[in-house]
Amino acid sequence: MADTRTHVEVMGILNATPDSFSDGGKFNQVDQALRQAEQMVQDGAAWLDVGGESTRPGSKGVSVAEELDRVLPIIEKLQANFDVPISVDTCKTAVMAEALKLNIAMINDINALRDEGAEQLLASSPEVKVCLMHMQGEPRTMQHEPRYDDVVNEVKQFLDARVRACVNAGIQKNNIYLDPGFGFGKSVRHNYQLLQRLQAMHDMQLPLLIGMSRKSMIGQVTGREVSERLAGSIAAATIAAMKGAQIIRVHDVKETVDAMKVVAATLAGEFA
Repeated sequence: MADTRTHVEVMGILNATPDSFSDGGKFNQVDQALRQAEQMVQDGAAWLDVGGESTRPGSKGVSVAEELDRVLPIIEKLQANFDVPISVDTCKTAVMAEALKLNIAMINDINALRDEGAEQLLASSPEVKVCLMHMQGEPRTMQHEPRYDDVVNEVKQFLDARVRACVNAGIQKNNIYLDPGFGFGKSVRHNYQLLQRLQAMHDMQLPLLIGMSRKSMIGQVTGREVSERLAGSIAAATIAAMKGAQIIRVHDVKETVDAMKVVAATLAGEFA
């Protein structure tokens, strides 16, 4: 029988928000989130990534209290029902601190631990992974004419500086993942330059967590609305995996897991 394991892990997106760009309002109730999580785990998700604040372009922030009210009950239920590591998508130190009390496995931060106290908090939690993402600007303004002289080198420079700052703060380097931040302060051209040259990110010798699922970079090339971007998202995920990404963060787990099995068979050069 064929070995169906993949070398690339798939992270299922669970947005506990009313306004996320793709699935806002679908899973912001605990029972809805639990059903979606169960399906993603059955479909092969190696991670579940829970977020309580939309970071789509132009989105408005929410208070710490509101974000905690959205994510903590869901995290508790996930931990009680599934043996899958939980990642929490937040940029607030106060939210991180409460989530860490629930034995989560990763903090996925679009702001790369730049909130006050975040570095020190994660340094005191050596069992927890952290993903540092690049973003030019902030969600409310990031897509207003983003500019770079060389997007790949500038993203690398930013991430390298953040890694050094985190390590200096006491975070173990082998706990760090990197995300170049597709769609976060980048034009469609910037996004595809990053994807084309994704191998350059390996210079930092840290694993890559990549998220392009259903994003506007897919829609701008295909002309498809958000609900019709599955094929484009699978293509982007496959390219990223072939270029060495370790985790692919997606909405469509089942289809992406299948694609990653094909990637694994290709990279191994065998199928038996």
